[in-house]
Amino acid sequence: MNFDFYGFIILFIVGIYFILPAYLSNAGGLLFGGGTPVDFGYKTKNSNDLIGKGCTWRGLIAGTLIGGIIGLIQGIITPSIIQYFGGALPLINYGGAINGMFIGLLLGLGALIGDAVGSFLKRRMNIKQGKPAPILDQLDFIIGALILSSIMIKLDLNIIIAILIISLILHLSTNIIAYLIGIKDVWY
Repeated sequence: MNFDFYGFIILFIVGIYFILPAYLSNAGGLLFGGGTPVDFGYKTKNSNDLIGKGCTWRGLIAGTLIGGIIGLIQGIITPSIIQYFGGALPLINYGGAINGMFIGLLLGLGALIGDAVGSFLKRRMNIKQGKPAPILDQLDFIIGALILSSIMIKLDLNIIIAILIISLILHLSTNIIAYLIGIKDVWY
């Protein structure tokens, strides 16, 4: 069995490029969030948050719009990138700016819904906000983004696997770096 290093690198580049609206939406939802929680502060019978204060309407809207803007930009520039590399970089062609915008909106909204579902599941497992839930914390938003974007784009299984691996590595490494430089209080 031969290992194709070039193919491996291309797969990861294509995966990162495709999922970029979800990454930036997730960060944007946090950055521009605050205000009214998506669950409106509702508590369960045992006084747990339904989702939590971290998922807010303002973050959901801002993050989704960020995804749409990134997708719009990708829809505009992707044909030029493909042409520049002569097809050697098999990026997913979004079919123009409008399709790119809708794909970005789906990736962004899916990422934020996935994150909210992850928070919901953590609350059901009695894991408080800010406490770790390995794997769930790193992949909830990616799974939501991939599911919702599948309305418009059918991805190869290898790209999906690459996106999941990239996301695990990037999420953990950026959190560790943020912890080491004092931006975060915990490494996870």
